[in-house]
Amino acid sequence: MSRITKRYLLIGGVLALIGVGLIVGAIRPYKHALGAPSVQSPTVEVVQAQQEDVPIYGEWIGTLDGLVNADVRAQVTGYLLKQGYQEGAFVRQGQLLFQIDPRPFQAVLDQAQGQLAQAKAMLANAQAVQRRTQLDVERYTPLAKEQAASQQDLDNAVQNNLAAIATVETAKAQIETYEASVETAKINLEFTRLVAPIDGIAGQAQLQVGALVTPNSGVVTSVSTVDPIKAYFTVSEPQYLAWRKRFPTEASRLEADKKLRLQMILADGSTYPHDGSFYFADRQVNESTGAIRIAGLFPNPNNVLRPGGYARVRAVIRTEERALLVPQRAVSELQGGYQVAILDADNKVTIRPVTVGPQVDRRWVIASGLNPGERVVVEGVQKVRTGVRVNPKPFAMETTSR
Repeated sequence: MSRITKRYLLIGGVLALIGVGLIVGAIRPYKHALGAPSVQSPTVEVVQAQQEDVPIYGEWIGTLDGLVNADVRAQVTGYLLKQGYQEGAFVRQGQLLFQIDPRPFQAVLDQAQGQLAQAKAMLANAQAVQRRTQLDVERYTPLAKEQAASQQDLDNAVQNNLAAIATVETAKAQIETYEASVETAKINLEFTRLVAPIDGIAGQAQLQVGALVTPNSGVVTSVSTVDPIKAYFTVSEPQYLAWRKRFPTEASRLEADKKLRLQMILADGSTYPHDGSFYFADRQVNESTGAIRIAGLFPNPNNVLRPGGYARVRAVIRTEERALLVPQRAVSELQGGYQVAILDADNKVTIRPVTVGPQVDRRWVIASGLNPGERVVVEGVQKVRTGVRVNPKPFAMETTSR
């Protein structure tokens, strides 16, 4: 190859390299303009762990029941003629619920009253006879002493007077018997009216008009006082003992029970608007469950709550002083343990295990593993791991109230 040819080849190579450099230089700003990917720190929302005095609630499953539940039963035998109430409606004490055919009982009463009237007339006649015979005895006694009348006449007068007295006593006994019969007949006649024994909500009729009822027919219907309504719930024996030990005297315990406010969460998840009060604790602990039954009373002005319903009952059982709190979403559960993501001064993440206490509103009480003022990741926990640097933003706390 000649020297001239080699020179041309060298010049061509240099020109080729210059062209490649120009192309690469033109492509780099174009790629940057298109937004080439770059590594950025993930954005998370954080909150500082705060200390507060917070109420700690106990919560139990409750069953609703009437303050008073009264069964209405027949006391006499007869046919139901009429139903006098609307099932499920409010009834007043003494209001007619069912009418049993009263005619047989009215007839018995009329007969007893007639017999009583006859006995009273017999008594009046016997008393008149007794007064006359008494006068005969009083008249013959001095005459017999003066032998102006025979002893036989005096003896006859005495015997007649004794017979009259016996007749009077018999008539009085009959009157007492017939008066008892009249009273019994009146009671049985009154029993033909099945009335509400209390104010309250009347239940479903168990027998219909036309049915024959007897004292063995069972419950015809029931009435329950539901304002206030009673809520039964069971508390474990340790919880019960812990509450009682806080009040060493009977007076302090009674005062604490009086001040205890109960709240109720209904089946639809809503909070019942009226607070309840402590009513009583059962006399014994259930041997099979190790729990004691507690009853609370709740106002029920519109009779919305009914016996048999279920609800959650809760109450403040103590106050946790200077409790360390973080939102529930900041705490992750892993294999039975709990952990939080904590930021250091350089916004680097450390995953740290913690021990949790009770829940308050939508926050956890942290018993150990976290210090006051430390920043905890609330939103974006799934984006981070130990050693990752993040871009923190404040977390907007939700306002809730128990």
